[in-house]
Amino acid sequence: MSHTTLPRRVVGDPPVIREPAHVPVAHVVRAGVIEGVHHGSVVVLAADGSVEFRAGDIEAAFYPRSALKPVQAVGLLRAGLPPLDDASLALVAASHSGDARHRATARRMLDTAGLTEGDLRNVPDLPYGAAEREAWLRSGLGPTRLAQNCSGKHAAMLMTAQARGWRLEDYLDPGHPLQREIAAAVEDLTGQGIARVSVDGCGAPLFSVSLHGLTRAAARLATAAPGTEEGRVAQAMRAHPEMVSGSGRDVARLVRALPGLLAKDGFEGVQIAALPDGRAVGVKIADGADRARMPVTAAALARCGVDPQVLAAFAATPVIGGGAAVGALHAAGALAPPDTSLV
Repeated sequence: MSHTTLPRRVVGDPPVIREPAHVPVAHVVRAGVIEGVHHGSVVVLAADGSVEFRAGDIEAAFYPRSALKPVQAVGLLRAGLPPLDDASLALVAASHSGDARHRATARRMLDTAGLTEGDLRNVPDLPYGAAEREAWLRSGLGPTRLAQNCSGKHAAMLMTAQARGWRLEDYLDPGHPLQREIAAAVEDLTGQGIARVSVDGCGAPLFSVSLHGLTRAAARLATAAPGTEEGRVAQAMRAHPEMVSGSGRDVARLVRALPGLLAKDGFEGVQIAALPDGRAVGVKIADGADRARMPVTAAALARCGVDPQVLAAFAATPVIGGGAAVGALHAAGALAPPDTSLV
């Protein structure tokens, strides 16, 4: 399959590796007492790409984890990923729950290329979704590569390497032509050099950028013209949010609540969300706590101008005592809604 080398944007210097200057972004309140504080960093971009709001350290180098997958998906398309339907392309950008649809789609991708699960090099794991994992274990099943939440991305990496005539056995090596192509897309879309390359949980190379750069990349995907690689990934993710995550997952519910939204979460408390006009938010929770990720994201989207009533279901998580709600986890500091009280 042929591929086109497109002109790239000017890439700035890599972000500085330092201890990020995170600030309080969420409070855990129990019966009027602040029981816990989550620190983090948040950036809100205006439609023109300027920084509308910032908290903490949005320029320090960090690892986006799976929030980078939409950008990696663009890199795969640019590198020559064979044509996929939207549901399959959404799985390429996914941290999926490991349900039957997810596994079948990843297997079908491999089948079309004459590949098998044995060709995958991601780490075998149980399904990521809580319900899916419980059902899996009840069936007496153990870790597999297809069930692991990154199997769609890895299947696409193999498909691309095969289409280009590249080696398959070491497709995860950062020096492999496939990973160099993906790294080039990361630098192009974030607008900055990569600070450091590590290894993600699934075994794939992980590229360190800044929260600002990651959020800029999300905005570029969300505003991309139809038919471009960026536009194709955005279209697939918007049309199939349950393929990007899973049924009942908070990111899928957020996309359903805000038509046109592009959103992706990542381990260690990372979240990006971008609207079709280019308004975008990026969140990093310092201690990696997933429970703080969505309430802070909802508060950041409210700073974007999204209707708080639409965000109400995502803006707070109940704190339970004796089986009843006795407080809430919600955004704090400059992100706290004006009517927030210690409840």
